[in-house]
Amino acid sequence: MKRLILIATAIIVLFIARAALAGDPPQAGQMAPDFNLPDQHGTQHNLAEFRGKYLVLYFYPKDDTPGCTEEACNFRDDLSKLKQMDAQVVGISIDNPYNHAEFAKKYHLPFPLLADREGKVAESYGAERNLGLFKVAKRYTFLIDPQGRISKVYLSVDTSRHSVEIIDDLKKLTTDSKPAKA
Repeated sequence: MKRLILIATAIIVLFIARAALAGDPPQAGQMAPDFNLPDQHGTQHNLAEFRGKYLVLYFYPKDDTPGCTEEACNFRDDLSKLKQMDAQVVGISIDNPYNHAEFAKKYHLPFPLLADREGKVAESYGAERNLGLFKVAKRYTFLIDPQGRISKVYLSVDTSRHSVEIIDDLKKLTTDSKPAKA
């Protein structure tokens, strides 16, 4: 019996250690890690196609769950404001393109949802959570500037107000980047 408890404890410790081994997220000022992933329609997207605009790259755990739905729908509802600030929204999770398509259709999501099936992009952004038998993305967001550098990192996201937080930060960033009037 003691041996069984020892083995179970060792397995739990290894499981926790493995889950904690995710890489560190890139920081503001660093170049954003590249990606090349399919969206809900099967179209491949990469970081370079968003150059010249701000990119709201948000990672989320699972399609059609309460927090992920709230976050996606708020981005949907605020998309016109984000586009006015020359920003594009892209979601990434470890779900498959079919699940993304169903999720996007159900909630009328007009932006790409990228399928990171192997979790490699999530890992490169420090947003992978390996739970042993399966992986999910952590709820992280990266605001990437028009040159491909990370402007802001969000590691603690309140889904009910995250899109508004992004809009406020974009206002500050775009105001700070405008040349002063003489």
